[in-house]
Amino acid sequence: FIPQTDVEICLIGARCKSPIERFWNGSDVIYILQKARHNEESDSLEESKSDDALYSSELLPMEGSGPLALSVRRAKQLISLYTMVQNPHMTHLKIGELVVLPPLWIRCDGSDPECTYWLGAEPLKAGNKITGINFYMVTCEGPTADKTSFANLEELKMAHKMKHHSSVVTTKGFAQYELIRGAAVEDTITESESNIYVDITWNTVEKILETPPLISAATLKISLESGDPRSPVYQLYRELQFLLALAEGLKTGVTEWPEPLESESAVELVQEFLTDLRKKLDGYCISGNKNETEKIKCDTAAVDSSIKSIFSERGDLDFAEQLWCKMRSKCVSSYQELVECFTLIIKSLEHGEIQPWIHQGSSSLLSKLIQQSYHGKIEAVSLSGITPIQMLLEIGLDKMKKDYVSFFIGKLGCLLFQDYFISTSVNLQEQVHRVQKLHHMLEIMVNCTVLLQFKHENLFPLTQICMKYYKENPLNEKHVFQLPIRPALVKKFYQNDHPEIWKVDISSGHGAKEVKTTWQVSTNPPVEHRTSNNTGLLSDSTVNGSSEERMYFITMAQCSQVHFT
Repeated sequence: FIPQTDVEICLIGARCKSPIERFWNGSDVIYILQKARHNEESDSLEESKSDDALYSSELLPMEGSGPLALSVRRAKQLISLYTMVQNPHMTHLKIGELVVLPPLWIRCDGSDPECTYWLGAEPLKAGNKITGINFYMVTCEGPTADKTSFANLEELKMAHKMKHHSSVVTTKGFAQYELIRGAAVEDTITESESNIYVDITWNTVEKILETPPLISAATLKISLESGDPRSPVYQLYRELQFLLALAEGLKTGVTEWPEPLESESAVELVQEFLTDLRKKLDGYCISGNKNETEKIKCDTAAVDSSIKSIFSERGDLDFAEQLWCKMRSKCVSSYQELVECFTLIIKSLEHGEIQPWIHQGSSSLLSKLIQQSYHGKIEAVSLSGITPIQMLLEIGLDKMKKDYVSFFIGKLGCLLFQDYFISTSVNLQEQVHRVQKLHHMLEIMVNCTVLLQFKHENLFPLTQICMKYYKENPLNEKHVFQLPIRPALVKKFYQNDHPEIWKVDISSGHGAKEVKTTWQVSTNPPVEHRTSNNTGLLSDSTVNGSSEERMYFITMAQCSQVHFT
C-alpha cells in the first residue's frame, strides 16, 4: 500500500486516557487515526492536491492545539483498508501471516448528514483467528434544550432489535451529577479545578432521563485543589504556604519574606512572650497552660464556624509550637528578624530564665536545646547561614504534623494512620512534601464533611483510599479519588438537578456476538475535536446553578458486525 501521508496515528495504551471511553471500553490498546498537521507554507499546495497526495516532507507537528479530524469519506476509506488487511480471504494481497491489529478509531469532521464524529473497527477473534470485524459509528448533534428532539426509549429498543435481528434486549443506565463545582474566586481570573461528581449505574431503564433508582451502584469522584479562600481550612493552607516558602529558601538560598501585617515586630512579640514566661516561671509546663494557648491561637476567629468542631486549633501547643504561631507569616518579615528572635530565645535558655515545656518526640534543633537546658547547659549554635531558617522550618513541621495527626486520629479515629506521612527519617524537603499530601487529604475530608455532610463511616474508607494513593504517588491535586457509596447518601444533592451526563446502553447477544446501541446526552461536547472545529459552540451551552433547562449534546453510538466465515 502507498503510505497514507495525510493522516497521523497514535497508539493509546492501557494507562492512557482514551478519547472514546464514553462510548467504548474494549481493548486496552487502540489506534487513534486523525488528520495530519502541516505547516502554513504547504496550504497552497494542499489546495491543488487531493487529500491522499500530501508529501510526508510537508507534515510538521504543531503543539498546543487540539486534534484534527478527517472527512467521513476519507475515514471510511481507511476503515476499508484496515478491514482488508485483516480479512483472511484477501489472498491476492499476498500479506503472508495475518496479525490481529489493535482496534482502530478515526476522528471524523461530522460533515455527513448523520454528523459522524467517530468511526471505529475492532477485529472479532476466535483464539488467534480473525473471524470478522465490529464496526462502530458515533454521531453527535446539538446543543439543544428541546427535549422533544430526544429519542424515545421504546423506539431505540425497537430500532436495535430490527437492525440486529434480536428478540430480547437489555438496558443499562448511567448518570453523572455534579454535586460541588469550584467557581472562579472573586477578583481573580482563574477558575478552580475542584469538583465533586457522582457516577451512578443501574440495570433496566424505564424511560429517557429517568432519575436513577436507589438500588443503583454509585461512585463518588472527588478532585479538589487546595487554596480556595472560602475553604474552612484556608488559614491552615496559608500556614502551609509559609512552611513551603521556608523550605524553598532552604533549598535555593533565597527566602521570600512576607510583608509585616502587625504593628509590632516579631522581635517585640517574642520578647513579650519570653517576659511572660519569666514572670510565670513555676517549674515546667508553663507554656502548656490552656489559657495561654487560647491567647495566641492564630486566626482562629477566621475559621469558619461550621468547621470548628471538625478541625480546630489544638489546646496542647507547646513552647515551640506557640513560638511558630508568633513568628510565622504575619510577623517575621526578614532574615535579620529571625536571627534576633532565636538569639533572644537561646540567651534565655542559657541563663536559665525560662524552662519551657515541649512535647516528647519533638525532633527540632530548638527542642533539643530546650531539653539540654533542663540539665543546665546547652550546646553552642551559630545563628548564621541557613541555620535560623532550618530551625524555624523544623518547629513548623513538628507543629503542622501534630495538627494533621490530631485530625486524622483524633477526629476520624483513623488508627491505621501511616507513619510514612510523619516520618523524620527522610530529609526536610521530603517531610514538607508529605505534609502537603496531608493537607490535600484534609481538604478532601473537610469538604466532604461540610458540603456533603459525610459521617465517620464514609470518611474513614475515603481516608484509607487517599492514604494508599499518596503513600505510592507524589502530590497530585488533579487526581480523581473514587469512593463507592450508596446513592441515598447524596440523593438530596441531585434528585432535583439535571445530570451532566445521562445515557442508556441497549444490548443484545452474548460474548463476541454482543452488540450495543448507546444513546447519550451531555452538557459538554463528548467529542474533543468537535470543539476545535466549532468555535463558539459552547457559549451559553449550560446554565449552572439555576433551574433553567440545560442545553445538551445528543450522542448516538451504534455498532454492526461483519463475519468473514
